Amino acid sequence: MPLHGEALAAKVQELVERREPFVRATVVRAQHPTSAHAGDTALVLANGDIDGFLGGTCVEASVREYGLQTLSKHEPLLLRVVPGEPSRTREEGAVEVSNPCLSGGAVEIFLEPQMPAPRVVVVGGTPVAQALGALGAILDLDMELSDGATAEPRADDAALIVASQGRDEEPALEAALRLGVPYVALVASRTRGAAVLASLDVDDGQRARVHSPAGLLLGGRTPAEIALSILAELVSVRHLGRTADTTTPEAATADPVPASAEPASAVDPVCGMSVAAVESTLHAEYAGTTYYFCSPGCRRAFLADPERYAAS
Repeated sequence: MPLHGEALAAKVQELVERREPFVRATVVRAQHPTSAHAGDTALVLANGDIDGFLGGTCVEASVREYGLQTLSKHEPLLLRVVPGEPSRTREEGAVEVSNPCLSGGAVEIFLEPQMPAPRVVVVGGTPVAQALGALGAILDLDMELSDGATAEPRADDAALIVASQGRDEEPALEAALRLGVPYVALVASRTRGAAVLASLDVDDGQRARVHSPAGLLLGGRTPAEIALSILAELVSVRHLGRTADTTTPEAATADPVPASAEPASAVDPVCGMSVAAVESTLHAEYAGTTYYFCSPGCRRAFLADPERYAAS
């Protein structure tokens, strides 16, 4: 059964706690005849599953396809589904899709990606570590403070910052580097930092990825100012793909890190609609090929005469 009300809210909380991305899909306008109503809400999961109700399967097929696209781009989208021959019209922030299987009416759905807050592991209980935790929270980062013995970096972490002043530095740094954590930093002087890096049991390429001394050269002296310079460097690496060079004009125009690749799509061989080529989309196997469909009706038609549609 589709989730509603408290059950849907509980599902959202569960996804947030598990740090799983999803899309909140909300009907903002419905034109009769359609079974959806303004305010109807559903969740599009990262695997394409849909929890909730937005109308019939034809509408869900487009919600799944464009919902997965919003997850890959991290950008919201207004989706309008109308009856008509297969087509799509794009404009900034919106797309209109015509579906020949739609029985009538039209529906507009706002697709809003919900991404987990970037997790940043900070090793240490020093004033700089405490300042990092406080400032990072303002930047909507999921700051996790720990000591070196209990730090558990993960491959999907945004950063690991060691600010423990000599306590259990190496294990956390080595673990983060081996996992490929994008930003790894060590708060230390150049001399001590070089000694720590030389002692790491990693290859030279991984060792070179450690930002030490951590942070941009802002001249900071207090723990809060040092934390600010480190978080500024983290933001630069996340959005520019490298440490910002504040001394050159090119830094202001550097290209951001590209969005992840869009999910695969396929064309329904019966009606011609574009659909997401994922397991949760209706599909069937024929002659070693997987075909995807926007609705049960299209799938039944295909199975009744697969050679006709496979050839097309």
